[in-house]
Amino acid sequence: MIDYGYARISKKKQNIERQIRNIKTEYPGATIVQEAYTGTKINRKEWNKLYKIVKAGDRIVFDSVSRMSRNAEEGYAAYEALYYRGVELVFLKEPHINTETFKGVLANAIPLTGTNVDYILEGINKYLLALAKEQIRLAFEQAEKEVADLHQRTREGIETARLNGKQIGLEKGRKLTTQKSLAAKEIIKKHAKDFCGTLADTEVIKLTGLSRNTYYKYKRELKMECA
Repeated sequence: MIDYGYARISKKKQNIERQIRNIKTEYPGATIVQEAYTGTKINRKEWNKLYKIVKAGDRIVFDSVSRMSRNAEEGYAAYEALYYRGVELVFLKEPHINTETFKGVLANAIPLTGTNVDYILEGINKYLLALAKEQIRLAFEQAEKEVADLHQRTREGIETARLNGKQIGLEKGRKLTTQKSLAAKEIIKKHAKDFCGTLADTEVIKLTGLSRNTYYKYKRELKMECA
């Protein structure tokens, strides 16, 4: 049996270390799989690799259900598929939907008696199974709702700022100036043939570490400043 810890962040400013620390605290030997800057869809590069290699008896540990998926339909489908493949799923913040908990519901079904009472017992067992499945589905739906609510609050905040006369984003025609862009432009002015230097564009691109598009954009801006 192999323990995997799956940690995922969706934005660059987020820190993945907290998830890894939480997983390692409970499962010190877990092999950590990291995923960065993803959306709500479960079709992700590292997740797809993990999904293919896990086998019956393996365990995947998540800090929370939202790290597996924030798309309710896809998340539930993946949960069910992995469960029937014999892969154990652990959610540190939502232990009530761990696959072992779900398995316990199935194992603890009320035994039938061979009498007419079995009609009632079968109904109870089906109800308990449906209830367990609904808990799992609700957990994924809540994770999806959190994303939708966040996007809605962001849109409302932008609209409120706009109505209050605040500038959203850069003004038209205004350049975004950063320490990095200023430093890159200094290198271009010093070394590029079009200015004070002796190097070809390809060499200056390597020197600055810029992409070609950004390099030529900065060159155009420098020429306009000199005009």
